[in-house]
Amino acid sequence: MTKNTVLTAGFAQIPKGTPLYEVSTMVGCVLIIDVDSDQICDASFTFVMDKTSEFLVHLLVGMTVKDGLQEITQVVQERFLAPGQGAVLQAIRAAVERYLEKKS
Repeated sequence: MTKNTVLTAGFAQIPKGTPLYEVSTMVGCVLIIDVDSDQICDASFTFVMDKTSEFLVHLLVGMTVKDGLQEITQVVQERFLAPGQGAVLQAIRAAVERYLEKKS
């Protein structure tokens, strides 16, 4: 990490009736973003199974939030085919929106 990075977080409720809801009612997303390039340097998610978080981190690292969430949303929708996909996207959106609000 460099001095030009910030940590931002977002949370979303997992829909009732999904298997994931039985384990946890919320999903959290932490992003570390380089403020010079608006690029995601690292990420973390609150999942019981490490592979889920690792996979999402792999998808997000290197992506930029400069032009919004369209590319991130598309990649997550195409490659993260698990219950709670919408909650994951909402948690990412909340973290990115918090970052962009503070940056402007």
